[in-house]
Amino acid sequence: MTDAAPLTTADGRPLKASLASAQARSRRRAFLLVLPLLLFILVTFVVPIGQMLFRSVHNDAFSANMPNLVAWFAENPAGTDPDEAAFAALAADLLLARENRTAGQIGTRVNYDLSGSRSLFTSGARSANRYEAPFREALLDKDEDWGDPQLWQVMRSASSAYTGSFYLAAVDATRDETGAITWAAENRQIYIDLFVRTLLLSALITFLTFLLGYPIAHLLATLPLRYSNLLMIFVLLPFWTSLLVRTTSWIVLLQQQGVVNSTLVATGIIDDGNRLSMIYNQAGTIIAMTHILLPFMVLPLYSVMRPIPPSYVRAARSLGASSWKAFRAVYFPLTVPGIAAGGLLVFILAVGYYITPALVGGASGQLISNLIAYHMTTSLNWSLAAALASILLGLVLLLYWLYDRLIGIDNLKLG
Repeated sequence: MTDAAPLTTADGRPLKASLASAQARSRRRAFLLVLPLLLFILVTFVVPIGQMLFRSVHNDAFSANMPNLVAWFAENPAGTDPDEAAFAALAADLLLARENRTAGQIGTRVNYDLSGSRSLFTSGARSANRYEAPFREALLDKDEDWGDPQLWQVMRSASSAYTGSFYLAAVDATRDETGAITWAAENRQIYIDLFVRTLLLSALITFLTFLLGYPIAHLLATLPLRYSNLLMIFVLLPFWTSLLVRTTSWIVLLQQQGVVNSTLVATGIIDDGNRLSMIYNQAGTIIAMTHILLPFMVLPLYSVMRPIPPSYVRAARSLGASSWKAFRAVYFPLTVPGIAAGGLLVFILAVGYYITPALVGGASGQLISNLIAYHMTTSLNWSLAAALASILLGLVLLLYWLYDRLIGIDNLKLG
């Protein structure tokens, strides 16, 4: 008995090879179709995030402009007291900084970890051509701060272009003169409180949008389609209005001489001297952001509620369940994917908002995003801004992980 002849196509090619070739062409065609989107995501999303993560651990303003002192730190282990050779290297680098006009960059880098250091370096560079041996005495005569152990510890840390000091600063920590990690004084702690405030306010705003959005989505899902489509226009209307316009409108409504307070005074609910303070504080941030983010909760809920057959609740009622029991045991569990998706979307948007808190939040209503924007545009401490943003990114990724464990990404319903 002989083996059967292999199957071939009409042109004589083996069928297996022909199928493999067709599949390869199909894969190449699919890849070419998604290639523009892949490149767009790579250029506008992946690369900027990679640059942010790199910037959070890299700053060579000191290491690239103080070569002699960097070499001394490399030859002498941590804990070594600066000797005459160290001060000679410092004097040589200050002279080099004077010639290259980089003293401001160097001082700014050290000033990130030790406030007041920038002026020390700029004034030291201006006098660098007058320093003579012994350099230790010359520099200490110029300014006693050159002998500060904390300064030398900071310069040792900055002598490496790669550092974790910005992440320490982002959680209100620093290194003392021995290199040990210590917490900043309580009256100088900023970022931890802002992270906690951001998470708490974002969670509160998410909960408020759920309380307001759930009945709205239920109404839209149960009305006849011609009416629900009409009402959906009012849900989508805020998307057609500038965010700046919506935020400034809340300033008009909530200020002490605004519409809300004037109405309460006119109706006798409050006295004219007891007008409510609802703007430039946390209340203003909560009210404005709840209004702005409400559609992002309504739409996922509506997309989940609309396909639920009304017969499910009617069946539960016919079997003796009360209205509350039918809602709690039948209807509400079916809407959990929409609740989770809306909550995830609103929370992530809330932790990254900075325009609305900046306009209506005042000092107590600012979020961590406002401080990130400050370091990017005003203080120009991009490394610290990148470290803060990286921590915020890590918190968002943690939220995604928790969502996947509790609900499942496959159950995400956004519309």
